[in-house]
Amino acid sequence: MPEQFLLCRRNLTTLSSNSGSTELSPKTGPLSIVSAISLLRFPFELKRDQIEAVDAWIANNYKGSIIYSTGTGKTEIAFECAKRACKTLVNNNNPFNILLLVPRIVLVQQNINRLTRYGIPEERIGAYFGERKEVREITICTYQSAISNLDLINKSNMIIFDEVHLVSDTTTILRKVFDFVTATATDFKKPMLGLTATIDEQDPRYNTILSILPPVKRYMIKDAVKDKRLAKPIVIPIKVDLTSDEQKIYRECSTKIRNISGYLHTSDPKSIISMLRRGGRTAGLARAWFANVKERKHLINCAENKLLAAVDIIATKHPSERVMVFSETIESMQMLKELLQNKGINSMLIDSKLKSKDRQKILSEWGIEFFPLLSVHTLEIGYDVPEVRVAIILASTSNINQIVQRIGRTLRKTIEKDTASIYTIYLSHTHDFNTLKMVREATDIGQEKKRRPKVSNSNLDIFVI
Repeated sequence: MPEQFLLCRRNLTTLSSNSGSTELSPKTGPLSIVSAISLLRFPFELKRDQIEAVDAWIANNYKGSIIYSTGTGKTEIAFECAKRACKTLVNNNNPFNILLLVPRIVLVQQNINRLTRYGIPEERIGAYFGERKEVREITICTYQSAISNLDLINKSNMIIFDEVHLVSDTTTILRKVFDFVTATATDFKKPMLGLTATIDEQDPRYNTILSILPPVKRYMIKDAVKDKRLAKPIVIPIKVDLTSDEQKIYRECSTKIRNISGYLHTSDPKSIISMLRRGGRTAGLARAWFANVKERKHLINCAENKLLAAVDIIATKHPSERVMVFSETIESMQMLKELLQNKGINSMLIDSKLKSKDRQKILSEWGIEFFPLLSVHTLEIGYDVPEVRVAIILASTSNINQIVQRIGRTLRKTIEKDTASIYTIYLSHTHDFNTLKMVREATDIGQEKKRRPKVSNSNLDIFVI
């Protein structure tokens, strides 16, 4: 075999193993590498707002965050940003390595599936988490795994931070990703994109995110509903009361918290944590403060009438329809599951400790073997069933990001779905009302309040917001 042909074949093999696809010249052999992301082909046209988001990111020197409501295509925006960056910034004879960071393992395979649907060969996409350690042109990696191998960030040509709001200044571990980026001046120059459905730009916890990846385009729930991109959310607030025994416990805890705060001259948890670490009598009071806060929070999450209201909604309004129920604690969901069972209603609970295969089995049976799906901080990110149009939020969170994510689970529009019902169950005369306020703010689409009929078997007024 001629030496020139052997040399050509060796070059082709080397380039293909590094980047997958190579263009050839009949005379000179390998000319250029076809980057994996350049093969991206959507089976649809991007919406005008999506194109505007890509252009805004590029205009900001290939850096910034896209704040897009769940269900409005921010993942597709990210892929298009990567394709445009590759086309503009990279020479044809160099690969373009993309690192997509995601908060959960389930999102790794979801993104791989989506990329392959858009024309990118699966062998050019790597999954990096746990026992899988595949580094390829496009690598989908969990934040935790990236922290264990920061060289992934160093060797990438572009970084995409999915659910970037999770990497706040108070998340010590996840924060290491941004610390590494800012500490290396050369890396800081590479294209970087943040994706999130919401972020509180007034909250100091997000100062680092906002300084590195400032928002370049916003497209919120109310914008998407107005453009008919999302189903119209109908918020149904349901007010319940604590039982007399619960009221007594609530008052006692609140009094103790107030008295201890007065003695310590602060009610700021961070300040009280520092007192706890110093030891002595002050530490004892700090422990008592946290114990009472914990007991009061447990009481609010597991309040009897709150759980009974959820049972009533499921049993009388949506007995044969898939319903997503969100709460803050496993204990409250276990109690709700038992109450539903007493009514002859099967339900399943999903939490972060559940193995992936068990989670998938439950999800495959949802709507067939059971209808209420109970979630504790697990289905808020990265899981969508467009057909689902009912969510029940057992209030007691002050986290606007959680609220928006939970609402977003039900807003994907289908041919048969123009509206989604968001039940928000909250306790009167408690801080629970703050959650309702955030739900209203997140779904503010300029509607007038209208009186609706009462839910059966409960003394609750219902309004459409």
